Amino acid sequence: MLLHQEFIKNAKKFGAKPAIIDRFLEKNVSYDKALIAALILAGKFRKYHDGFIGIMVPTSAGCMLTVLGVLLAGKVPVMINYSTGAAGNAEYAQKKCGFKTIIASRALLEKIGCRLVPGMVFLEDIMAGIGAVDKVGALVKSKLPLPLLLKSVHQGEPDDNLVILFTSGSEKDPKAVQLTHRNIGSNVLDIGRVLTVTSADVMLANLPLFHVFGHNVDFWLPLLYGMTIVSYANPLEYKKICSIVREEKVTLMVGTPSFFAGYLRQSDPGDFASLRVAVAGADKTPDSLRAGFLQKHGLELCEGYGTTETSPVVATNLPGANKPGSVGKVLPGVRVKIVDINSGEALPPGSEGKILVKGDLVMKGYFDDLEETSLRIKDGWYETGDMGVLDEEGFLWHRGRLKRFVKIGGEMVSLVRVESVMLDLLPEGVDCCVVEVPDSLKGARIVAALTGEVNERKLLKAMAAELPAISLPRQFVVLGEFPKMGSGKIDFRTITEMVRQKLQP
Repeated sequence: MLLHQEFIKNAKKFGAKPAIIDRFLEKNVSYDKALIAALILAGKFRKYHDGFIGIMVPTSAGCMLTVLGVLLAGKVPVMINYSTGAAGNAEYAQKKCGFKTIIASRALLEKIGCRLVPGMVFLEDIMAGIGAVDKVGALVKSKLPLPLLLKSVHQGEPDDNLVILFTSGSEKDPKAVQLTHRNIGSNVLDIGRVLTVTSADVMLANLPLFHVFGHNVDFWLPLLYGMTIVSYANPLEYKKICSIVREEKVTLMVGTPSFFAGYLRQSDPGDFASLRVAVAGADKTPDSLRAGFLQKHGLELCEGYGTTETSPVVATNLPGANKPGSVGKVLPGVRVKIVDINSGEALPPGSEGKILVKGDLVMKGYFDDLEETSLRIKDGWYETGDMGVLDEEGFLWHRGRLKRFVKIGGEMVSLVRVESVMLDLLPEGVDCCVVEVPDSLKGARIVAALTGEVNERKLLKAMAAELPAISLPRQFVVLGEFPKMGSGKIDFRTITEMVRQKLQP
């Protein structure tokens, strides 16, 4: 399955049906107009010699059509993170993948104060340069019989790269992940099957397309099922997002727990009445957030799990098939096994170990990094770097990153577990992030970073009822608001550096 060709089939099938309702620009793009626009852009992009083309455009009709245009032109989109350090990320991507051209948004660069990077071409200028000849040519081409139209655009193979996405870099430098048509396509079909999606569904798309969660679930999933996408570029405008969900009668919505927490605070009863499925991922979903949505909206907020390298969805809870605290049942086309962290031997259900994933969803590999690829993929099994438990019913329980386990006094302590207990005890509005800092006597000690002041003695006493003494934080540091990645995930790497700097004598 070639995804850009599947889009063409749906464009011919659904015609005048809205493909993208862009609520930022207040523009509606039908399937047939989306096809014409993508064909026009493909013609513009063919003149660039690079096999890769960078894209730095906010979530919008423009961004989605640019991705389609790049693919129809026979090139591979490289999605660039513009949320923090945009110029540096653009140059890093150019150097890593060996290309020059970046399709960027002038409005975005002005808004975030990003300097011009050599090789940047503005989408606004490309659109302004589209003339009558371009439009008529694309219109005529779009009316060709389907077999002829498919032959007139880039062909390719299922194992060709569909997109290059970068890992978050929350722990170390980002890696360039090669995801193929087969990778994303297989995951889309699996997600669609378990969510029982149809062309009647309406998907909210407010996650950035440089993040795999947004690129698959907010973009390819709805396009390949003939849904209508409702896009909005800023997931942090909580009140606006709630209004859009109500006004557009959105039925499917995904996001990070931090985004959903904002929507819960800013929403009114009835805002989410049209939603039939809401899934949180990319971070641990607190019990209080699930309870809040159930109480205020009667909505069962489900939790899922995935990684950039797995396209991304490995498992998800569903309404009616939900084990709160777990990350859900493993998708039907995916294999998961739990292995011992030392021996690598497979463990029985109920045992905690490293999570390994196998299936068509597993990436081709890291671009130009054979060593790292061979370390992470062995015999088709991708080592996620996460710890977890698979129960007898096939539900996966995520215990946190292996790197977020710390050995203290010979015992392995889960920082995620410490955070989970602490979150339930903190006053409303105070968040926590537990980090490890070096200790000359014990090798390491646990420090809790907080966004506000707390009664430390009272908190530790309450935590001691659920955790062994070795797991209790030895110090508390108030940082104010936590830095986050563009996806909404907490930036553990930066927080750890901030804590260590603050504790320096």
